[in-house]
Amino acid sequence: MLYRVFRGLPKNKALIKFLSQEGIKQLLQKTENFYMQDNNREMPKIDEELLFVIEEKNNSIDLTDKGIAHLSGDNEDHFFVLPDMGIEVGKIDSKDISAEDKAREKEELYRDFSIKSERIHTMNQLLKAYTLFEKDVEYVIIEDQIKIVDEQTGRVMDGRRYSDGLHQALEAKENVKIEAATQTFATITLQNYFRMYRKLSGMTGTAITEAGEFWEIYKLDVVEIPTNMPLIRDDREDLIYKTKREKYNAVIDEINNLVNQQRPVLVGTTSVEISELLSKMLSIRKIQHNVLNAKLHKKEADIVESAGNPGVVTIATNMAGRGTDIKLSDEVKKAGGLAIIGTERHDSRRVDRQLRGRAGRQGDPGSSQFYVSLEDNLMRLFGSDRIAKMMDKMGLKEGEVIQHSMISKSIERAQKKVEENNFGIRKRLLEYDDIMNAQREVIYKRRRHALYGERLQVDIVNMIYDTCDSIVLGNKATNDYSNFEFELIRFSSTTSPFTKEEFETKEEQELVEELFKVVYEHYQSKIERSAVAAYPVIKDVYEKQGDRYERIVVPFTDGIKTLQVVTNLKDAYESQGQQLVEDFEKNITLAIIDDTWKDHLRKMDDLKQSVQNATYEQKDPLLIYKFEAFELFKQMLDKVNKEVLSFLFKGELPSQSPQQVSQAREQKKEKVQLSKAEFNSPTQDVQTNQTQAQQVTETIVRTERKIGRNERVNIKNIATGESKTVKYKQAIPLIEKGQWVLISED
Repeated sequence: MLYRVFRGLPKNKALIKFLSQEGIKQLLQKTENFYMQDNNREMPKIDEELLFVIEEKNNSIDLTDKGIAHLSGDNEDHFFVLPDMGIEVGKIDSKDISAEDKAREKEELYRDFSIKSERIHTMNQLLKAYTLFEKDVEYVIIEDQIKIVDEQTGRVMDGRRYSDGLHQALEAKENVKIEAATQTFATITLQNYFRMYRKLSGMTGTAITEAGEFWEIYKLDVVEIPTNMPLIRDDREDLIYKTKREKYNAVIDEINNLVNQQRPVLVGTTSVEISELLSKMLSIRKIQHNVLNAKLHKKEADIVESAGNPGVVTIATNMAGRGTDIKLSDEVKKAGGLAIIGTERHDSRRVDRQLRGRAGRQGDPGSSQFYVSLEDNLMRLFGSDRIAKMMDKMGLKEGEVIQHSMISKSIERAQKKVEENNFGIRKRLLEYDDIMNAQREVIYKRRRHALYGERLQVDIVNMIYDTCDSIVLGNKATNDYSNFEFELIRFSSTTSPFTKEEFETKEEQELVEELFKVVYEHYQSKIERSAVAAYPVIKDVYEKQGDRYERIVVPFTDGIKTLQVVTNLKDAYESQGQQLVEDFEKNITLAIIDDTWKDHLRKMDDLKQSVQNATYEQKDPLLIYKFEAFELFKQMLDKVNKEVLSFLFKGELPSQSPQQVSQAREQKKEKVQLSKAEFNSPTQDVQTNQTQAQQVTETIVRTERKIGRNERVNIKNIATGESKTVKYKQAIPLIEKGQWVLISED
């Protein structure tokens, strides 16, 4: 029963307290060893009564058979069971029904698979949010928004959101507004981001513990520089208590003693929750103190600056004092200097060393003392059983403490375990990202060519050749001439230059070369026609109103999508429409690359998750990921080529009369003036809906200073008249919906 509770809810406070009693932790270890033997053969007996199982070390959660049955209810046994796609598709193919019915059944199967996989994923994220993520530890609520707290520094990570629906699950849990899911547009690991620089260096007081990682990832040596003045800080052995309650009482007693000695005290905590608990305990004892955590970080510099005054107590999460020296008076130095009290050992030795490093700077006196209990996360998950056994044998009474170098070393070994585990995770992540990085370089190079236009023509020629090669090779193997014709018309709007007999008898390379020549000539003539068609309109606008407009917006359409192309009016006029066509090529290439890359990133994320199951087949997931990622990337490039070329071949400038152009311009100008009057700010980008598909419109050119995304602005609700101050990036979507207007900068 004890082990079952541990499997179901390891963070339960009553369970953690019970495990600190004599002999209980050893009983749990023995039980776990028994049920995990023979490759977890007996584990189903434990899990059969549970609805879900939590692996706290891996931060993962799984529904059990009972949990699935409970959620499915009486209506549907397979509510959370994914169909085996290979078997089900085979069954459909073997049925004696028409091709249309088979296609319809397959479509239904894929839809069912998609719904169920999304359902399972959503359920897992909700369970994770409710059981593994604690308020005021992993996140805080500020202004009815879930804000992530950085576990290393304790600072709020503004603008960051958990991915894969986890943030939405937390918002549902805390009953705040559920924001829309975010879509990844670009991704890179920090390691690969740093490796883009030609030279790398850095300086920190705690790099020596990570020297191996610096060399393995960046090929950087770590050099230890001796301190300017000898270190005289008194770093004491850790004090070990059985329970958190005993530990916190001892911390409060020690703070009281230090205040009486007129020594300043800096108390380091690992979470907002603990900092607030200690604050309440100090308030009960009527000890004056300052609190510095993720919720109260704005006064950091002021609080830290005064943290060295006699008798001042500062409770802080691990972010305390970065970049602000704690100055000590002579009176404080005589009393013994700044006292550091750590209420818990962090997973990383670096964070503990940074806390210790607040005291004893430049030869100042000081002391540091860490308080640890067997209920702390580090001790629960990674601590040695020998400590618990030893404390049980000694028969320690309530409030008694152990202080021994063996225990301090044991804690440091536990921290090393965590660091090695975290390094393994980071290294594995980098190995996956190295594969993505090669793809990223290819796609970003093509994007740069489209953005600046310097090599775009070469890329377009390559696209035409690659697509010709793709459709010839794809259909020549089966001599499927009708499909070849269909694909050719779809991407280039041209008919086949050779007959069915020629297609079947000629060599592949010969067909590719001939097809490329015909398609490329067709493309050249299409571009020339577009320039000729656009020039009269551009000429009319330039000669009549060229002094008023620097750039214009011209719509191109392929009959399905419409693309608004921005071009320089003077350049388009002087090049007789050629500049407009070049801008059209740039715009469509950029838009399609961005859209396809965005979808590709999502597929790569899904692939990374799915290949992990390869370990059950004794295969390396990374190797499978490499092969599958290469296939996905080839498909993505082929899709980009075909979609770009399809729009370039089919995109036409709508024919229009000068009267229509003039009228469209006047309407636009009125709307812009109205928007400017409402916003009372020339810095606001104004976007209005296109009232006609066929029009050439003015682009507003900003002449004033641009508002930064994080600058605060005042906005007003059009309907209610309510005013409020928000960050500019938060104001943009509200203004675009037409609900609010910008009044002024703050």
